[in-house]
Amino acid sequence: MGLHGAKDIELRFSRYVDALVGVIGHADRAGPFRDYCTGLMMPGERKSVEPMAAITAPGRTAAQHQSLLHFVGQGAWSDDAVLTKVRQKVLPQITRDGPIEAWIIDDTGLPKKGQHSVGVSHQYCGQLGKQANCQVAVTLSLANRHASLPVAYRLYLPKAWAEDDDRRAKAGVPEEITFKTKPQIALEQIRWACEVGLPGNMALLDAGYGHDSKLRAGITELGKHYVAGIQPQTLVWKPGKRPSRAPKNGHRDAPDTVSVKDLALGLRAKAWHIIQWREGTNEWLSSRFARVRVHVASGHERPSEPTKEWLLIEWPEGEKEPTRYWLSTLPSNIAFRDLVDAAKLRWRIERDYQELKQEVGLGHYEGRGWRGFHHHATMCIAAYGFLISERETIPPSGPRPAKRFSQFAVPERYRPRGSPVAP
Repeated sequence: MGLHGAKDIELRFSRYVDALVGVIGHADRAGPFRDYCTGLMMPGERKSVEPMAAITAPGRTAAQHQSLLHFVGQGAWSDDAVLTKVRQKVLPQITRDGPIEAWIIDDTGLPKKGQHSVGVSHQYCGQLGKQANCQVAVTLSLANRHASLPVAYRLYLPKAWAEDDDRRAKAGVPEEITFKTKPQIALEQIRWACEVGLPGNMALLDAGYGHDSKLRAGITELGKHYVAGIQPQTLVWKPGKRPSRAPKNGHRDAPDTVSVKDLALGLRAKAWHIIQWREGTNEWLSSRFARVRVHVASGHERPSEPTKEWLLIEWPEGEKEPTRYWLSTLPSNIAFRDLVDAAKLRWRIERDYQELKQEVGLGHYEGRGWRGFHHHATMCIAAYGFLISERETIPPSGPRPAKRFSQFAVPERYRPRGSPVAP
């Protein structure tokens, strides 16, 4: 990806880091902060403390290693303060060509060896696509069709960890952290986003979160719309049937409900339409969709105030059955293409995770503690925020160089501290 104004990037990077340094407290943290952020931008296979120390201070690697290790693992600076400043610096760039359209809730798995790193457990890891030993973090990102930025990042602490006092003490888990499911953490992040007044009126969730009716109800109570992926077995009331009071065992035995999969299979051919939603690398992306107004059969819906929402279904041509389902509280008069476009905007979070891991080493932290885990993630988001800011200055038709984008953030004449002065 090209870089507009590349000759000034060193100055812009320096000013960006200086603005973040201003919120971390003690002046003696400024040097390690700059070095850590620079280390995350430098080329290299690993972005853990040891190789970053060797890159940023080759003449005094041992001392630098201890400095960076203390800064990220034990430094009493605030993740919230740094992420707030990152947001203030980066959002104006993201919204240059359009407002924030969505809050994207998701999680990311970080494969780990051993059992001692905080929160590590045998659980589903999206990066590997299977159950594996990993840590999982729940995130909230602000997004539009041009870019996205993580603004909240919280480790999911499995119940076995949350209830083990010895492991908690060794990992430095704060006392106020109790066991919460991932959807519960997500709802806390959305409430926080509402409290601080972040821009955006629509939450996007994949089926791992969208299946949770409490989370969907919570989003609605906060006055936000959602487009939530759901499972094929999710129950809705048959079209034309009005919801009744929920039976004691929920709606499983209600005679007038139907799974969204069965509803989709029963739709007439004319209900399906080919919809394009965005331009891909070589051509417009498109698929076959249907949409229906439905009442959701959920115990968290109020029978006295039944409301309809959209059921959006994707059934690509050539597939034996539908592949994706969404529920959405977007307005009843929304255009079909806009509804599809909103559901598909969630792809941006996949780009976030890919670049956070490949460009700035989100999963490379080797410490075991709660504070270090979150400090490293904050520094990665800070570095990523600068990359986003630079990318948003590139004209759409600008040149596309071969080397990785993060390498542009490091000036060609960069000299690590402690290295000999060039003649």
